[in-house]
Amino acid sequence: MEKRSYIPLIILLVIAILGAFTPNVPTQIITEGIDSGDTAWLLVSAALVLLMTPGLAYFYGGMVNNKNVISTMLQSFIAMGVISVLWIVFGFSLAFGDDIGGFIGNPMTYFMFKGVFDAPAWGTIPFALFAMFQLKFAVITPALVTGSMAERVNFRSYVLFIILFCVFVYSPLAHMTWHSDGILFKMGVLDFAGGTVVHMSAGWAALAGALYLKRRKSLLEDHVLPPANIPFVLLGTGLLWFGWFGFNAGSALSAGPLAVSAFATTNTAAGAAGLAWVLFDAAKGKKVSALGFCIGAVVGLVAITPAAGFVTVPSSIFIGVVASIISNYVAHLRTRSTLDDTLDVFPCHGVGGMVGMLLTGVFATSGVNPAVVDQGLAFGETTLFINHVIALIGASVFAFGGSFALLKITDMILPLRVSETDEKVGLDISQHDEFLVEA
Repeated sequence: MEKRSYIPLIILLVIAILGAFTPNVPTQIITEGIDSGDTAWLLVSAALVLLMTPGLAYFYGGMVNNKNVISTMLQSFIAMGVISVLWIVFGFSLAFGDDIGGFIGNPMTYFMFKGVFDAPAWGTIPFALFAMFQLKFAVITPALVTGSMAERVNFRSYVLFIILFCVFVYSPLAHMTWHSDGILFKMGVLDFAGGTVVHMSAGWAALAGALYLKRRKSLLEDHVLPPANIPFVLLGTGLLWFGWFGFNAGSALSAGPLAVSAFATTNTAAGAAGLAWVLFDAAKGKKVSALGFCIGAVVGLVAITPAAGFVTVPSSIFIGVVASIISNYVAHLRTRSTLDDTLDVFPCHGVGGMVGMLLTGVFATSGVNPAVVDQGLAFGETTLFINHVIALIGASVFAFGGSFALLKITDMILPLRVSETDEKVGLDISQHDEFLVEA
């Protein structure tokens, strides 16, 4: 039996009681400006994006050793619960509430979803649907970070960290990038579906986590076990690829030509990147592997995310191939270093996100999306590219520095790393008293 802990339950009960006494009943039903086709598409897209988190669980769960499969997968699933509640209480307000200095939203604007169902339509969809669509992005972002700390992070500490990360890193970045008064938005920075907000923030947090937690004991003793289940990785990749159509095409926020364009660039970049990864491996004398294609495809999906609704389909091939080769090379460098980013989250999501952000500044064109004011570098203009370079540096410093500080704070409250004995036994048993039954 572990030491009893009442505080988390008390906090949840307080939130539940608060919900009972502040139901925030809508005073009117908003129908003006609502398009049923767009609404239906965004409902489906929100569900697709949520499906990506279980997909990530399979993707990560298949790559760790068989002593840590359940714990790794649960780290993704628990984010669905924790962030869903946090988003309703004040997370959505922090990201999209009334602006405070261009960096963060007022936490009281939509506290406990106050006024969300009363608000005017967001474009042609209900404002509440936009809020729920954005929730799914907030859910998967901290879950992405778990791959860098797998096989050695304390579960309770991880839960505390993702709460702090959502409040102090993710929500401010979402506000700065996607709110009309956000500092990056005003700079003209383009992030169609979360290259900066989701993947760069998760990638830099992953690097901070790997540095803070240091190397696994098994890695120091050269006893690293092989991946538990490659078919899990294949299944996870399929679910991620499928869900990513909601992630990117859904970010058009309407069922129109822009969504179709984003759909096409998403699929093309993923396919090109998967091929680039295994062919780059083959050029180095390695065998074509299922794991390699899956990782490459995900890198392509990451890289096209900020660009999906701003670039042409041929450009997406270039983006996917270049991001895949660069990420592959960085992952190779990582294996030769002392950095223990367990599942290469930084090389794939951090580096992939940065490459995608820079190449958005190269290939974005108003011919695809009239929202592009300054054309990309490939079309003879420099303003957008320069702004993207500035934003990349600023967002990277903010995400890495903020995440490292939050890891330190978390560690002061609850030890982040499990004991040597628990790590050796495996987190499935030591953290959850569950385990896989071997055939």
